[in-house]
Amino acid sequence: MKFLFIVQGEGRGHMTQAISLSEMLRNEGHEIVHVLIGKSEMRQIPSFFFEKINAQVSTFESPNFVIDANNKKINIPKTIWTNLLKANVFFRSMKFIDEKIKSAKPDVVINFYDLLGGLYAFLHKPKNYKYIVVGHQYLLNHPDFVFPKGFLIDKILISINSKIIASFAYKKLALSFRPMNNVVRKKLYVVPPLLRSEIKNLNVENKGYILGYILNAGYADEIQKWHTIHQQYELHFFWDKKDAPEDLQIDSNLWFHKINDTKFLDMMSKCGAYCSTAGFESICEAMYLGKPIMMVPSYGHFEQSCNALDATLAGAGIQNKVFNLDPFIEYIPRHKDISVQFRRWADSAHNLFLKLLTE
Repeated sequence: MKFLFIVQGEGRGHMTQAISLSEMLRNEGHEIVHVLIGKSEMRQIPSFFFEKINAQVSTFESPNFVIDANNKKINIPKTIWTNLLKANVFFRSMKFIDEKIKSAKPDVVINFYDLLGGLYAFLHKPKNYKYIVVGHQYLLNHPDFVFPKGFLIDKILISINSKIIASFAYKKLALSFRPMNNVVRKKLYVVPPLLRSEIKNLNVENKGYILGYILNAGYADEIQKWHTIHQQYELHFFWDKKDAPEDLQIDSNLWFHKINDTKFLDMMSKCGAYCSTAGFESICEAMYLGKPIMMVPSYGHFEQSCNALDATLAGAGIQNKVFNLDPFIEYIPRHKDISVQFRRWADSAHNLFLKLLTE
């Protein structure tokens, strides 16, 4: 079968999911005819995506969150207004998507939570191919999902966003930290995380340092503030700050690294614990490797608040509102390793995805 991917270009998770699924499908004789990934001035698509996806890749301008002056909190009103002002740009992007789909003639289009891919499906109504959406966000539509308290407006907004992206979807594949029942009447199928094959071949060690990933570079200030009082702890944080060097050494025990997926997974396998803004994919990787986790949802990022609570309920670790690592240092020796049951769930992805995508 011929597959075309549409990928949201913000953060790291959607990209690694696409890489993992492309490997899975290609190994079974299917073809990835084209990959379309959204870009913006705010983010840089890391080189590992182009190197690992092993298919023709085209980029298009896509909506992105607007961050406050401190480069931490998502400004929802400004995000909506800024993206509305770029409506003409985004209509050209949808025309570009239309041209690529008509040219590639795929049997299946898979959207990794890109808004314009969803708007395109809403306006054009898939006719000659199956349209399938993949993302942890669809689990929020599950009747058994537990939401963090408050966030009423955010809950409404993410619900609208998810409904737009899933317009006319043949199936919604909801990535989950643990097994849950399918909701077939909603076309909702609960699936394991899409972890790449590299993680399954890593030699797990504990060299004592704390590894981290921050979605927005402004959190570096919080980390450095904590580190000035606790310089005995070795910290390595990854970020996607555009103007930063590959490896920025603050002192002998604090480093900030540009996103490099091979280096990230290698350091993940050797760290003593993992501390991160609450992106779904890297939490899953740390769970697979049996690492204690502390999750700090990005300010104003409701989706990450949901991830943090859901992962905590699954036994991954703890959550915090800021990068104060004191409670994490206390928690690490008490952490109960759940990697055996999580690996069993994650390793079932291959057969389950192939069945759902090709039937």
